[in-house]
Amino acid sequence: MNILQRLFEAQLTIAGQPILWREVVGNAFGFASAIGGMRRRVWAWPVGIVGNALLFTVFFGVAFSNPQGETLYGQAGRQVFFIITSIYGWWRWSQLRRARAAGDSHVPAITPRWATARERIGYLAVWLVGVVVVQQVFYAIGAGFPAPRWYFWCDAWIFVGSMVATYAMARGWNDFWLAWIGVDLVGVPLLVHSHFYPSAVLYAVYGALVIYGFFVWLRASSVETPVTRETSEVSA
Repeated sequence: MNILQRLFEAQLTIAGQPILWREVVGNAFGFASAIGGMRRRVWAWPVGIVGNALLFTVFFGVAFSNPQGETLYGQAGRQVFFIITSIYGWWRWSQLRRARAAGDSHVPAITPRWATARERIGYLAVWLVGVVVVQQVFYAIGAGFPAPRWYFWCDAWIFVGSMVATYAMARGWNDFWLAWIGVDLVGVPLLVHSHFYPSAVLYAVYGALVIYGFFVWLRASSVETPVTRETSEVSA
């Protein structure tokens, strides 16, 4: 066994429950990304991508033999979409920060705003329809263990809601914080039920950060003046 394989399979034990170190490290990157997002820093996106890649290997237990013996397809699949959406967010925030900052690294990348009525109806429709469709897909695939029907609804809610929240963050909408609260209300109980304790703890702590971040962005949206380019050529 080489050193890379040892690091990949390294575990610690908490209250008799084996936990992969990459679950802990992946969530640490995720938390750092959340703080960067609250501060509207471009580096939040690449840091988040690293965490997403690590957590994919944790939740896709069929291929990577996690100690929980369970695969959360929604949790695993959303890491892939996180990476895709984060590449978009990374590009967009980089473009916006260049338009705003003129080389000043301390200037936030974006000015937050509320989604318009049309935008809000759009993402809520995607969320609701997506949950109905995705839960059926997850049910058809199966969980790899005797999972109750509610499990697939919860996993689909988390999966689709996370995509909506990440896209809303990339667009700079205050709504993204509220979307994350909706995800956390389902995500924490499901992760505890499935014995992914580090992720459950992070989600609980992240819930508090989300509430704080919401008010930080809300204040910024009321006192900062958007750059014209944010609503024109870069907003596409």
